[in-house]
Amino acid sequence: MNRWTAFLNRIPMVFRRGRFRNELDEEMGFHRAEAERELRAQGMSVEAARRAAAIRFGNPAHVREQSHEVVGFRVETVFQDLRFAVRQLRNNPGFGVTAILILVLGMGVSVAIFGFVDAALLQPLPYAAPDRLMAVDERSANWPHSNLSRADYEDWKRMNRSFSALEVYTGTGYLLRSSSGTEPVPGRRVSAGFFDTLGTRMLLGRGFRPGEDRPEGAKIVVLSYGTWLKRFGARRDVVGQSVNLSGADYTIVGVLPRDFAFAPGRDSEFWSPLLSKSQCELRRSCHNLDGVGRLRDGVTMQQALADLSGIAAQLERQYPGSNQGQGASIIPLAELIVGYVRPILLTLLAGAALLLMIACVNVASLMLVRAETRRREMAVRGALGATPARMMRQFVTEGLVLAVAASAGGLLAAAGIMRLLRDLIPKSVMVHLPFLDNVRLNAHTWIAAAAIALCATLLMGATPTLRLSLQRMRDGLSEGGRTAASRFWQRMGANLVVVELVIAVVLLVGAGLLGKSLYRLLHVETGFDVSHLATAQVIASETMYAKPEQKIALYREIQRRVSALPGVQSVGLASDVPLQCNCDTDWIRIVGKPFHGEHNEVNQRDVSPAYLPTLKARLIRGRLMTGDEDASKPSVIVINQTLARKYFPGEDPIGQKIGNGALDPNSLRQIIGVVADIREGGLDNDIWPAEYKSIYQDQDNYFAVAVRTYQDEKAILPVLVDVLRKVDPNLGVYGEATMLQQMDSSQAALIHSFSTWLVGGFAVMALVLSVVGLYGVIAYSVSQRTREIGVRMALGAQRGTVYQMVMRQAGWLTLIGVGTGLGCAIGTSMLMRDVLFGVAAWDVQTLAAVAAILGGASLLASFLPAMRAASVNPCDALRAE
Repeated sequence: MNRWTAFLNRIPMVFRRGRFRNELDEEMGFHRAEAERELRAQGMSVEAARRAAAIRFGNPAHVREQSHEVVGFRVETVFQDLRFAVRQLRNNPGFGVTAILILVLGMGVSVAIFGFVDAALLQPLPYAAPDRLMAVDERSANWPHSNLSRADYEDWKRMNRSFSALEVYTGTGYLLRSSSGTEPVPGRRVSAGFFDTLGTRMLLGRGFRPGEDRPEGAKIVVLSYGTWLKRFGARRDVVGQSVNLSGADYTIVGVLPRDFAFAPGRDSEFWSPLLSKSQCELRRSCHNLDGVGRLRDGVTMQQALADLSGIAAQLERQYPGSNQGQGASIIPLAELIVGYVRPILLTLLAGAALLLMIACVNVASLMLVRAETRRREMAVRGALGATPARMMRQFVTEGLVLAVAASAGGLLAAAGIMRLLRDLIPKSVMVHLPFLDNVRLNAHTWIAAAAIALCATLLMGATPTLRLSLQRMRDGLSEGGRTAASRFWQRMGANLVVVELVIAVVLLVGAGLLGKSLYRLLHVETGFDVSHLATAQVIASETMYAKPEQKIALYREIQRRVSALPGVQSVGLASDVPLQCNCDTDWIRIVGKPFHGEHNEVNQRDVSPAYLPTLKARLIRGRLMTGDEDASKPSVIVINQTLARKYFPGEDPIGQKIGNGALDPNSLRQIIGVVADIREGGLDNDIWPAEYKSIYQDQDNYFAVAVRTYQDEKAILPVLVDVLRKVDPNLGVYGEATMLQQMDSSQAALIHSFSTWLVGGFAVMALVLSVVGLYGVIAYSVSQRTREIGVRMALGAQRGTVYQMVMRQAGWLTLIGVGTGLGCAIGTSMLMRDVLFGVAAWDVQTLAAVAAILGGASLLASFLPAMRAASVNPCDALRAE
């Protein structure tokens, strides 16, 4: 055999069909001749032997088809199946378009939400060996993850044996001086090895070298990529230049790469070494740093935790006043970044999966109905010699055509939904979610889409195949497809609709609970009047306002200027406005009370005398501070009800004194009043004990201005900013917003709102699909029972009886679906407890409302076919049959 013959023999059968047919005919002729010779040897005549051999051998055309099926897969049959599938869809456009749109909806939503889950929970952080990076903090009774003090950090860094690197970072603000004026910009102070620990390489220049974070170090800074573009025109000679930050000149030594994303400092424009210790960092008891460490090879997180816990215990014995009850906390850095959004994303993914399930159930029901109407066609094809495998291939091809079309539309829909959802997320939230930059169609989402498409193909191919495999051929030939479909659909279609109703109930209950949770969150008791209240943040230069009297003069001038604005009712200053965080805390000790070194932690707020009246906080007893109680007078404070109840149970706190753990004379301050609780923390945080000190007695360069107006508070915001800058052009003014805007844009409110709208959207789509499915079942059942209804009415049945017959069927389906769905919804809602606020997972009102809505919608959908059935003319019905 030469090479050419060998090559031809290796060509697949599908490309040499003619040669195969000739060879097969020769082979069959040979076997017939041998059979005929054998029969003639047994004594049969030539004609009888030829006839017997032909009968024994069988139909040549059938043998030829079987041989092709066994030996090779024919390309022409694939094209035949494709052409036939397209022709079927063209002849039934309603079926094809409906199936494709349903799958596009389910796939688009599912892939889009999976894209968010993939970016947040599946893709690794953009750092070197991110699984070895840990968030390292301290732990106390009130804070499972609390900041490190600088002294504790230095001891932990020196004494630990578990981390190859242990670094810290903290937020700060700078006043950037440029030709256009002074502008506040966010920044971060970090230890020298911070970028090396993350494995970050600079785009330009270098990072920080060992020792450059010491107090005597030079003032240097690294730029973020965005700052390099926006403020320095992306000049490559920026390294070595100087920039003025808060009155000091810093030398630029590097530029961060474009893809650098560190969630706790993503908004930071300037990164500088720790350098000099702030007033807080001089005290071991003051905590303002966050740690990030890289585990040594072979060291587990549990071993590292045990190591740091031992060090913390040693420091507690050595410094009982500041470190009592202070432990260690270690979690993966990824958990710090995405931990709080994990339950939200998983809830959304579950909702999308349920919606996809409803879409698949609807498509399966369409395929079943279509298969039932094609029973006679399949029976005839089988009788004419089509094998089960041949018919199965046809169904799979038709399903493949639908799945390919739906997949293309689903991917386009997913890309659009991803872009839309990303655009809907406010910038204030985007700052803390760096993974959102990676939400796009990537390898993972393509694999998810391919898996869904494969499942859809199998579903649409296997559903009719499995159904037809359960019936006998003669049943298909003897029964009309219409009657058979009616009997089968009454069994299977009803079950599928019940599944749809169950899923719709679960989604509706989830949306209802999230919606009620959002309402409770936005209407939580704040302890003050949030209306007609505008705020703005201010940074005063530490060089220009270094002395207490300079700061006090600035406070008074701001209050005087702003109070003179038209429509202003009152003005107050505070170190922190409400609804921000339970932070900036103080450890207190009460004079005359037993004390064993415990940390009595309370929120500390430095406020002007007019601040609490501006908030319209309610004074319960005592009095508020006055304008002449400055540093020359005895220190006084006002406390909230929670502090009074916790530390002065059953007694009057007025006149009592509070100090630090050592009761230093300079720390003592007398309680002069008690106000109703003001929610200082987030909307979903507990109310903490709080003390309000006079800002004239404890000054701060960072403060907020709160303005209560008679008119629309939004209108005064630009005027307020303009007045503050006229007081001193070197002031940094930022974050101007109304209190209502702050509530609506808070992290808790935005996350709850985002989840509510998305799950609500899923629920609405599920409601529509399930109701349409129920309508289809009842309408199809009525259309197949036209003769029966006509006979009933001809025999005297009233219209009301026909209504009752049809509505009873719909009522039972609705009752079973809604009842089962409520049970499943309660179980599912228990998994959502972490994302609910002020609402129980088994909230009776929500469950009842969902049951009423879905029940009413289902019965309304069933009323239309019931009305059509009741209007049947008996004569026409009987004549049609």
